[in-house]
Amino acid sequence: MATAATQTPIGARREEDQRVILHDVTWSQYETILAIRGDRAGVRLTYLNGELELMSPSLDHEAIKTTMGRLLEAYAEERGLALNGYGSWTVRSAPKARGVEPDECYVLGTHQPKAPDLAIEVVWTSGGLDKLEVYRGLGVREVWTWREGRIEVHALRSEQYQPIARSELLPDLDLEVMTSFLQNPDQTAAVRAFRAWLRGESPAPRE
Repeated sequence: MATAATQTPIGARREEDQRVILHDVTWSQYETILAIRGDRAGVRLTYLNGELELMSPSLDHEAIKTTMGRLLEAYAEERGLALNGYGSWTVRSAPKARGVEPDECYVLGTHQPKAPDLAIEVVWTSGGLDKLEVYRGLGVREVWTWREGRIEVHALRSEQYQPIARSELLPDLDLEVMTSFLQNPDQTAAVRAFRAWLRGESPAPRE
């Protein structure tokens, strides 16, 4: 029998992210903080022109970003796409005074990238640095932002992000349908159901 916890949709609980912003942080200080933290998970750092955000994501935040990543990877596998994930890779540029650690990020193909082609961000708690401005300076081609149950797609054009209706990197992916599978709190079941839909074996869940 399913428990109350397993029946709760992803995002239904409201545990907030924890965030602190430090001001007047030099690039050298930012790199020192990165080195001190090392590979330990738990706190993601974003740097923009002397402002440093330290964010500890909530359980809900992590559940959404992980499920999104698993669904996207399942899509790539089903469609035979060379999509390679780099998790919360620290992408940074001293000349641009920017650094970021995406919730998830991906590269199309097997080339050695300087920045991901696609970054995924979950906006769970309001406030914080302007992530799109950070990604813009780093040259990330697309940013997908999950916000209040919807995925917004931003494409980099002429060094500015523009909102677009669907991904240009993965134009055949129906993001509204993919988002509907995020409601399932069982990540493995969500991926299985999504694969079945991709194969034409079952309908998408109703909103």
